[in-house]
Amino acid sequence: MIGIVKTILRGFGAVHVFEAKDATDAFFRLKNDAIDICVVDYQMDVLDGVEFVQMVRNSSDSPNRYVPIIMLTAHSERTRVTNARDAGVNEFCAKPVTATELHRKIAAIVNHPRPFIKTTTYFGPDRRRRNDTKYKGPERRQSGQVS
Repeated sequence: MIGIVKTILRGFGAVHVFEAKDATDAFFRLKNDAIDICVVDYQMDVLDGVEFVQMVRNSSDSPNRYVPIIMLTAHSERTRVTNARDAGVNEFCAKPVTATELHRKIAAIVNHPRPFIKTTTYFGPDRRRRNDTKYKGPERRQSGQVS
């Protein structure tokens, strides 16, 4: 799958595509290379993809807490999607990933970036993808106001 994703990214015009053998290596790359977007797998060695995302978003030594992260997985059950979202991924792709789908996710990150939210229990892109005007509850955000 790594080879397929690298080929797709190069087809999009990416010049520098870095590969990491596990989450520890990926975090090292993030610290030492100019990384614009991370594409991670849900299932990785040492730490899984969710744990890696949590480390990137929340670790005091994280070099770029705001780096866009796309998570790939062969298992797209609702709980996995929710866990990835709650860890702070920007986008989620089910495998086998296609060039069209990966392009759509990258375009969403570039063309429609979601603001980052910081609460006592979460740091990452706004999990609310749409403004539900029907919601009138106590935590309703005002237009344009994001913490």
